[in-house]
Amino acid sequence: MTASWAKAPDFADQPARRAAVQAQTALDKKHYLDDGMTPLQCQGCRSRVLVRKYSTHQTSVQWTEPPETHCPVFARLAEQGAGPGRPEGCAQLEKTIKWAVDEGVLEVPE
Repeated sequence: MTASWAKAPDFADQPARRAAVQAQTALDKKHYLDDGMTPLQCQGCRSRVLVRKYSTHQTSVQWTEPPETHCPVFARLAEQGAGPGRPEGCAQLEKTIKWAVDEGVLEVPE
């Protein structure tokens, strides 16, 4: 038998446990990636995003389409060669998120 490295066991020999792990993984994915996301439309370029505030200082933004296809700021960044994980942001989108918090559209946990 040749040993191989795996990040986590696959439980191939335990179908019930494998099914339970897969079900929990699906729930975790939904919780961390989907739950609590509020749809917003940028007041500048009308791009649609999903936003969740974890605190006053931490915000999660999921773009519903590639940002460079609708946002002129991200289009400019893409033209300059910036890729995924770029630290730059869009000031207009930040203003939209602040407006949503101020208006109570977007909740910030205490």
